[in-house]
Amino acid sequence: MQTCEHHKSNTCLRASQQPCMQTCEPLPLVTMEPRLTAVPAPLQVRIADDLRLKIQRGDLQPGDSLPTLQELATHWSCSLNPVRTAIDLLKQQGLITGGRGKAPIVRIPPRQVVRSSARHQDEKDMVLRPERERAQVGTAEVESQIQISELKFVPTYGVVPADPDVATALHIREGDEVLRREWEMIDPRTRRREAWSVSHIPVAYVESNPDLFDPANEPWPGGTQHQLSTVGIEIMAIIDEVTAHMPTTADAQLWDLDPGVPMLRCRRISIDQHDRRVEISDAEYPADRTRLDFITPLRPWEDN
Repeated sequence: MQTCEHHKSNTCLRASQQPCMQTCEPLPLVTMEPRLTAVPAPLQVRIADDLRLKIQRGDLQPGDSLPTLQELATHWSCSLNPVRTAIDLLKQQGLITGGRGKAPIVRIPPRQVVRSSARHQDEKDMVLRPERERAQVGTAEVESQIQISELKFVPTYGVVPADPDVATALHIREGDEVLRREWEMIDPRTRRREAWSVSHIPVAYVESNPDLFDPANEPWPGGTQHQLSTVGIEIMAIIDEVTAHMPTTADAQLWDLDPGVPMLRCRRISIDQHDRRVEISDAEYPADRTRLDFITPLRPWEDN
């Protein structure tokens, strides 16, 4: 089992048993023993396989340059076309970077943001703390290790009818009014998107507090759980659903993604003390910059 870079604990917990929310170096990729493509492959696949095995076995380290196209063509006694195709295959697999006049190199894994399921309890505990303490740091800042003051923070609010997906997730009727809140954080230096999420809450559950509909109140000290507490809602359970998809060209540009990197979509469903689904939140993360930690407390067996 791997040990967190910041804390010598296999479960990545601090001494206080709070989850580590540091930005960590990526853990080594655990895979099966590297192997060649099983079926007889065309030349470009054999070239790509040969380079891939060298990368996976450590003969080529992150940051190392690949042989030039001409060197590969000479080694394989072929034209440049299958070599170029082999290089494209390795890019699609997320193993190398380069292009646009840059020689291909073995891809250097980016630092990862750790998102732990234990953070939900931390957010709930924060609800009861003084506003000054709640305002000091937010969840996004803890996870990314970037101060919100360093980013361009764009909240967008609106009341919209629930579409079929939102209605099904919230157990409400299609067309019922929901408060839609979208947040985006952009690094103004690189113009790269650093965080994005969208939330939906049934209007009927929160309409008693008009402050919850005003984006000028963002960032809200204590986050969504504190917002919901102002209308008598206490979150008792959270369901996390994680799926993956390949980005569009527009998404790849916004997130500054390398070829072959998928996106993770994490849907958080919040359930209150009345067993109602009071919020769904969809957030997206580049898979190569994100590590999801799921911590599941287990009840002890009772003595017979």
